[in-house]
Amino acid sequence: MNVGGHQHPPSTLNGMLRCAITDRSLLPGDESQRRRGLAEQAARWAAEGIDLIQLREKDLGPLELGDIARPMIEAIASHPGTRLLVNNCLRAAVESEAHGVHLPSNAVLLPEEVRRRYAVFSLPRPTVTVSCHSLAEVQIARRNQADAILFAPVFGKIVDGETVSPAAGLDVLRAACEAAGPIPVYALGGVTEENAPACVAAGAVGIAGIRLFHK
Repeated sequence: MNVGGHQHPPSTLNGMLRCAITDRSLLPGDESQRRRGLAEQAARWAAEGIDLIQLREKDLGPLELGDIARPMIEAIASHPGTRLLVNNCLRAAVESEAHGVHLPSNAVLLPEEVRRRYAVFSLPRPTVTVSCHSLAEVQIARRNQADAILFAPVFGKIVDGETVSPAAGLDVLRAACEAAGPIPVYALGGVTEENAPACVAAGAVGIAGIRLFHK
């Protein structure tokens, strides 16, 4: 699977691609230990064959994200099949020389603008992924030439045992994959090892998640 101009080897989980999303609140220790722990976690994920790691620590600013991203990139350097993307912060991504950027569905920034900024600094072509929650957003991401789409919430979003977003369902995921055309789609939202194969059967190239990979 070629995502963002990078050849990815098949993952070990039934051959599907995987995107692991960080949440340092799930790591042990105090704040400084958790920040350091992200690099150790990235190394483990890379060793397991995770394809994309999304640094998603939304409470941190560009400087802090950059400081965290650099050791994460170093930690996965020996695993060229794994790429680190910074969530919705182009400055941190460029300054840390991350492999790309993840954009939320409502981002003003477009994938082409991300690629232009990387080119200005003579950095390799970045991988740009986009979150989508509807077929309309998928169509926009396709027109904007995203490298991959994270479609959610396939099985709903549950926080502290409460459903905060209802499930879109596998039929909508299938329609999203068809609407995306050649752009690969990762299924996100309530995905487990048990229901992941159904996501691939619906047309997704793989799965994405937070707690799914925090074990």
